[in-house]
Amino acid sequence: MLEHGGRLLRAVRQYGIAREHWLDLSSGIAPWPFPIPSIPVQAWARLPETHDGLEQAACRYYGAAQLLPVAGSQAAIQALPLLRPPGNVGVLSPCYAEHAHAWQRAGHQLTALDETQVKASLDHLDVLVLVNPNNPTGRSLPRETVLAWHQRLAARGGWLLVDEAFMDNTPACSVVDCAERPGLIVLRSFGKFFGLAGVRLGFVAAEGSLLSRLADLLGPWTINGPTRVLAQASLADQATQHLQRERCAAYSLRLAQLLARGGLAVSGGCDLFQYVRCQHAAHLHDHLARSGILVRLFEQPSALRFGLPACEADELRLAQALATYKKDTP
Repeated sequence: MLEHGGRLLRAVRQYGIAREHWLDLSSGIAPWPFPIPSIPVQAWARLPETHDGLEQAACRYYGAAQLLPVAGSQAAIQALPLLRPPGNVGVLSPCYAEHAHAWQRAGHQLTALDETQVKASLDHLDVLVLVNPNNPTGRSLPRETVLAWHQRLAARGGWLLVDEAFMDNTPACSVVDCAERPGLIVLRSFGKFFGLAGVRLGFVAAEGSLLSRLADLLGPWTINGPTRVLAQASLADQATQHLQRERCAAYSLRLAQLLARGGLAVSGGCDLFQYVRCQHAAHLHDHLARSGILVRLFEQPSALRFGLPACEADELRLAQALATYKKDTP
């Protein structure tokens, strides 16, 4: 398996610190879960129904014409490369590593691209994959740019796959409302913004024929009954959604300021995390872990991603660990 954030039990074993004493900032997941509704017994006892209103609630929330629920957007990431014959795939990098891994495993030829190389490469690609806002850098591409790239690819029968896992905080930048256009596929993650990653839910927006092929590949009952109940309640809870956007924005700004005071220049980020490129990332990662603080380490380029602390006490703990590192590092 590829490296991911959120592997807290591994850190518990490696550093000998009990789980309850950790501050886990290794995943870009909102640290304030939405309220869990009452789950009817029938949701546990019966096979899930696909006409219970989940798809309609998701379409209203995302502003999409049609969507396919999947068991986390990871399920779609692994399945979509199987729906095209092997071809040339560009991946806007750095990027969530599972994308490149899935396309390469399915026999496609991959090219890592930075933003300045995409325009000149489009006519040689069958598929372009991008994460917007980017994971891990937080870089957000303008909607107009994304749609222009799609238009060029679609004119030759190509695909543009846009992973919008971190888009809920800035919905005006999304292209999900255009996903019925041939060749445009948009992934949305439920768990990150709603703070409920454990339910394993995501959505795919695309033209109907492609969604049908993807549904056939994934098979029936991909979303369990309790998740379908929980998701509908969260997708309809506009008051908590508004609160979540406000506090994510506020705490992300506070995190950026905290890191700056700790001597770390923020290189990027969004309302769910901050990203710091630094040569000593591995050393700092280890120092924080020895203080019971888990962050996400990247080797190429050398960088750290910090998720949002949930409260002032967590912020203070991180600030103290950074101050100790700054004091002890020549």
